[in-house]
Amino acid sequence: MERPVVLCGLGRVGWRVLESLRAAGIPVVVINIKDESDDTRLAGVKVFKGDCRRHELLEQAGVKDARGVVIVTSDDLVNISTALLVRKLNPAVRIVVRMFNQNLIARFGVAVKNTVALSVSALIAPVMALIAVSGDTLGAFKLDDGPRQISELVVTEGSELVGKRIAELAAEHGFIPLALVPATGVPQFLLGVESAHVVSLGDRLVVCGPPLALQKLLQRLRGDLLAGVQWAGTLRRWFRTAHRTLLEVDFSVRIITLVLFVTLFVSTLVFRYGVDTSWGDGLYETVSIIATGGGLHGEGKSEWVKVFLSVLKLAGAALIAGFTAILTNYLIRARLGGALEVRHVPDGGHVVVCGLGNVGYRLVQELIAMGERVVAVDKEAVGPFFETVRRMGVPVFVGDVTVSEVLRQVRADTAKAVIAATSSELGNIEVALLAREMNPKQRVVVRLTDPEFVEAVREAANIKHAISAPALAAPAFAAALYGDSVQALVAVAGVTLVVLDLIVNDADDYLNGKSLRAFVLDYGLLPVALSGQELNSVRGYRLKVGDKLTVVAELHDFERLLRFQKPIAESRVVVDGPSGEPLVQAEGLTRGEAQELVEQLEHEKVTARIG
Repeated sequence: MERPVVLCGLGRVGWRVLESLRAAGIPVVVINIKDESDDTRLAGVKVFKGDCRRHELLEQAGVKDARGVVIVTSDDLVNISTALLVRKLNPAVRIVVRMFNQNLIARFGVAVKNTVALSVSALIAPVMALIAVSGDTLGAFKLDDGPRQISELVVTEGSELVGKRIAELAAEHGFIPLALVPATGVPQFLLGVESAHVVSLGDRLVVCGPPLALQKLLQRLRGDLLAGVQWAGTLRRWFRTAHRTLLEVDFSVRIITLVLFVTLFVSTLVFRYGVDTSWGDGLYETVSIIATGGGLHGEGKSEWVKVFLSVLKLAGAALIAGFTAILTNYLIRARLGGALEVRHVPDGGHVVVCGLGNVGYRLVQELIAMGERVVAVDKEAVGPFFETVRRMGVPVFVGDVTVSEVLRQVRADTAKAVIAATSSELGNIEVALLAREMNPKQRVVVRLTDPEFVEAVREAANIKHAISAPALAAPAFAAALYGDSVQALVAVAGVTLVVLDLIVNDADDYLNGKSLRAFVLDYGLLPVALSGQELNSVRGYRLKVGDKLTVVAELHDFERLLRFQKPIAESRVVVDGPSGEPLVQAEGLTRGEAQELVEQLEHEKVTARIG
């Protein structure tokens, strides 16, 4: 019987990880603090109730003989304690740990051997960012020369894809076809995708390529090609800033300022026409009297002038004292940063990120790396990432995103996309509905939890880009069991595709000296890049020390590759003799070796075939 994976924790992420492991055909043993034995989703799964930090419970679950342990409770301390205990019980087992603390993620994996720590926010942010920018993304992975996006192209009526061969489309748009799900017929995957297939109505193509190229293609196919970032003129932006600053001023400050200026004006009028001074002298005397209590003296003046000067000095002292106190109190409490941020907000074409928690911060990082203009909104200015994001050059507003006025301030109606990534699911739904109310065609990416609720939101509320964060992150936890080389898992038409890096470490490495073409044919791999660069041809190349080969494989082929099982040697190469009789050139070859030999013989003008 195949060794099981021990799963600790059946929270929101745990259930999704369980589904991913079972979909991959991997037996699972569950440890959970609550009794979930009556849940029908656990049919056929052995479940142990209790604290996963208990030594005896881990032994009962079979940790000593497990193929891997996945720890995904919602408490970092519990996860770390369990991981250390598992490592003590089984020094060799692969451990995958969920972690919230960003500082511990990289360090823990280094400190504890054969252990990988993953953060849900770090896993979902790249995909959510790509969805916001492009509209459609199944997954993402990184090469040395930049990220790659996996998307699905659906061929609809009037599409520019209709009538073109897959090879022609791939060359034109710079993508690599990973799967073809034809309108009629059997799905094709990886090397089995026919490059000569003529695309027709109803076909679905799953492809990977540079995000920018795929974004433009996807937008054209949907008919929603978006303009770039749009800026208002400098004068207009500074006027907005001044207007916003005035709106931020307290009512008491406005009143005392108004009284002060009215007093200055009336006093200047009195000096001009009553005392017969010039306008300038009148203003100067008024300011001198109010500000210092000195200025014009009453000796030799008429009685009414003396009374006026006395009243003005008393009123001025009170006004200056009141104005200074009120203004100082306001400035201590005031947060005018939000008003000054207005000038940094484009008129359109930007991405609005609502919520600056772990997910929001990661989203800002990803979007900036993609060259997008970002505007962020958070409810409080005391969050751990608030000032960090501001120092990244991103305008940050403080406000409740469920208030429509806040969304208007960040121009959500003309933005390229709005991402609702707060910790409140109800708040995220409200943001999506408000943004849609402001602009019915607005692209809104909504962070949610339950996959069934996500489907309901997509269908009933027509919010196409509602996303279940646990469901999006779970495949990565399952993939991490196979090693650090796995970058992504993508489900297509019931088949799980794995994106992974294979590195030739030294001269004794299994891959060293292998024919690249024979290798990918034997294991059914689709090569994507070699040493971080896209492959133009695999013919004639032999892997050497230092090479990093990025490939896409079906899950069962990947597992066979992990065990380095040699493909069954059953092919033979047949050469036609001078009289047409078949002559066996070689037998007992793998598929890749046979194909390579046939191509070599054909190059030498010899007719050969695999038979």
